Amino acid sequence: MQPNYKRTKLACYAAIITQAVQNNLPPLLFVLFQEQFGISYEMLGRLILANFVTQICVDLVSIKLADRIGYRACMIAGQLCTAVGLLGLTTLPFLLPPYVGLTISIILAAIGGGMTEVLVSPVVDALPGDEKAAAMSMLHSFYCWGQVATVLISTLLLFALGDAAWRVLPLLWMAMPIASVVLISTAPFAAESGAESGGMRVRDLLRQPLFLVAMVIMTCAGASELTMSQWASTFAERGLHVTKVLGDLLGPCLFAVFMGLGRMLYGKLGSRLPLKKSLMGCAILCIVCYLTAALSPAPFLALMGCAVCGFSVSLMWPGSLSMAAARFPFGGTALFAILAVMGDLGCSIGPWLAGAVSDAAQGVPALTEFAAQSGLTLEQLGLKSGLLLGVIFPVILLIGTAFVQEPRYARKD
Repeated sequence: MQPNYKRTKLACYAAIITQAVQNNLPPLLFVLFQEQFGISYEMLGRLILANFVTQICVDLVSIKLADRIGYRACMIAGQLCTAVGLLGLTTLPFLLPPYVGLTISIILAAIGGGMTEVLVSPVVDALPGDEKAAAMSMLHSFYCWGQVATVLISTLLLFALGDAAWRVLPLLWMAMPIASVVLISTAPFAAESGAESGGMRVRDLLRQPLFLVAMVIMTCAGASELTMSQWASTFAERGLHVTKVLGDLLGPCLFAVFMGLGRMLYGKLGSRLPLKKSLMGCAILCIVCYLTAALSPAPFLALMGCAVCGFSVSLMWPGSLSMAAARFPFGGTALFAILAVMGDLGCSIGPWLAGAVSDAAQGVPALTEFAAQSGLTLEQLGLKSGLLLGVIFPVILLIGTAFVQEPRYARKD
């Protein structure tokens, strides 16, 4: 009798929601960190960089670790690491030098995020069923709903309790990884020692020119998504001068809603939509959204650019994974791990570059003069410049996707 894998899917959905909490709670607190600890934009960018560089390192280790000790054990360990990181976020900045405490907490949580990222995709991909791209898109839609919940609940609690109560938030969100551990412990897996046995070796994949293109695409997918989602809250509050509640709800929260809707839509209609054309259409829309957010003089239109960008990036991460998995059906754990590394590389580089450019632009005389003529503050100019940089990533993704030919067959178990 075949096991009922509904609980397995539920466990993966819960795990990826935990990753959404780990990735998206700190950016909501960036302005508070600046005010309380005196942290610059570049230092905030380094926190994002630390998060995703840690996830990259964990992605690399997970290639061997998951096959050796089992996906279940790795997933449980990942959720516990995230819980410890969240606990550290509310305690370590007050026990250590604040920036050191924040960095350590984010790294601890990121260890869990990296494990989750590598493991949930191959676990779901290994489950019985033919619609792999649709299943992958549905899985990653739960990341979006986790992001929506993180932004919405955290923003409303801060509004109700006051900014000084921000330390309560990480403690409340610790409930999510703890619940995930319970689900993972009791869910049936396709194979206890790994979602898929065997598969291509890393060096064999890296010898494939098309896989190298897939790595570039995945890097740009991560950068396109995270540059906007990580900076949307700060951009709305400091760059557009809207209130924190309104900025968070119309910026990162609505971004996540649109991203979740896009992934659910493809999860339902994926069998009728060509993946390559859908990805290219998303890239074009993403370019338009970044330009609108960075260049529009109207705050409402800029916020809508941030929000609709969520729909434009919705298919990029799961679609890039599915496209590569279909082209290399025997890629196994190595394929998902390498692409997770590249996605996290984009997640690291994109937001950090945006922060670095935001700081640097404020010291360029020509831009300073332009800001004065345009009625912008230097801070607004910097944030708009940093966000404008993000348009590079969907442009490269669009070009890379054009080189990939979709397989003539549907991948099956």
